[in-house]
Amino acid sequence: MRRILAKSRTLVPLGVLLGFSLNLGACSAFNSLMGNSGPQPGQVGYVQGFLGAVVADEPLAAMAGREVLSSGGNAADAAVAVGLVLSVTLPSRAGLGGGGACLAYASGKKSVNGGAPEAIMFVPGAPPSGSATGDRPAALPMTARGLFLLHARYGSRPFESYVATAEQMARFGVGVSRALVRDLEVVGPALLADPPAASVFAPNGQMLREGDTLRQSELGGTLGVLRTSGVGDMYLGATAKRLVDVAPRIGTHLTEADLRAAIPKMTQATLVPYRNDIAAFLPVPADGGLSAAAAFKVLVANPSAVDQANSRALAVAAAWRAGIGNPEGLLNSEVTSDYPLPALPASTSFVTMDKDGNAVTCALTMNNLFGTGRMYPTTGVMAAASPAAVPPPLLSAGIVFNQNINSFRAAAGGSGQSGAPLAVALGLMNTLRTYEPMASQVPDPGRLNIIACGRYLPSENRSCAWASDPRDFGLAVGGT
Repeated sequence: MRRILAKSRTLVPLGVLLGFSLNLGACSAFNSLMGNSGPQPGQVGYVQGFLGAVVADEPLAAMAGREVLSSGGNAADAAVAVGLVLSVTLPSRAGLGGGGACLAYASGKKSVNGGAPEAIMFVPGAPPSGSATGDRPAALPMTARGLFLLHARYGSRPFESYVATAEQMARFGVGVSRALVRDLEVVGPALLADPPAASVFAPNGQMLREGDTLRQSELGGTLGVLRTSGVGDMYLGATAKRLVDVAPRIGTHLTEADLRAAIPKMTQATLVPYRNDIAAFLPVPADGGLSAAAAFKVLVANPSAVDQANSRALAVAAAWRAGIGNPEGLLNSEVTSDYPLPALPASTSFVTMDKDGNAVTCALTMNNLFGTGRMYPTTGVMAAASPAAVPPPLLSAGIVFNQNINSFRAAAGGSGQSGAPLAVALGLMNTLRTYEPMASQVPDPGRLNIIACGRYLPSENRSCAWASDPRDFGLAVGGT
């Protein structure tokens, strides 16, 4: 029997969860009249039996990804949906003003990536025209283009439909999750100093509480423009001009040239062999991936050397940030560093897998909780903090696959400041050894989201299970 591990203490509005089902009922009635039985492609319930799984730090985002899998979308489609919904439901850690990095794996002998995961890099860097200008320097907004690139390479259904889901949630409101409340409790009072942010997160002068309705009409409007005019509007069109015009009002600086140059990249993952499998990690500039690969190499040699693995991970990250060595050299040497890492900002991760063994794992960030703490006026977009002003997070994610049989084994995403790299490395090692997705909790402050198929997918879906970190408020959800 498949074991499904999940944790969620978040209030989810009944209407949100039932909306797809109500639409499905109407469509099914129409199909019956027309002589068609059952849901059609693009309708929830189209996929029967094993769906795959989604694990995310915020339950509504995980549910949105599951709906995509149920309607016939693949792992990349689900990942795009999760990423866009997180920009609405968890704007403290993900948003159109921020960015991140993803690993994508397509199974099968004729896979688009040649049988090895690829990295989609959209890390929110500093604008080249004036990264330190203003009292709250902001990062380049990379999320929209990054998710679009992921979809263009791996997606199977219309990108606009996933933008529409996030748009509706922003316009009509969603229940505030415990995950978001936790972050509001940390920095919420600081948001009151910014009128646009205060109007969203404290609409009546009181900070939102769990179960309250989070409405973001201006963000819904921006998403609506991206749905109808395309993602390019945020970088080349009217939305780009608006961001440039209002940036000085929130103490930052952007130019239209900055936005045009905000291009995500696709590159090779960092690979580490493990017996008959290969573990792939995010490459630099997502140096949390390099750190996770370094920790994983230690664990390959000695699975019990957890403290040594963590020390190696942080030393590699510190050395890389200090400009010492290159990624390959750091990964293959027993590096130690006299350059301690500063306090690191928050991030969020999620993992998706479809019935065919395709998988995506992503780490997203605003480079600080709620970024700069200020919202681009009239857009609803929180500005991510510039890495010229704050140290960037250790974005960490990994996928294990078998190139000989073109199959998926496991995927993990980590968060938790300095603990993210070890969370990914140890989470993957534990599942490779035990065939369980969360055999034990990773050490604090790390947090883990993971999907694992002990006997590979697509051949053995009964060996698959999924788990969110039990210390947080995410959700692991799938279907059989």
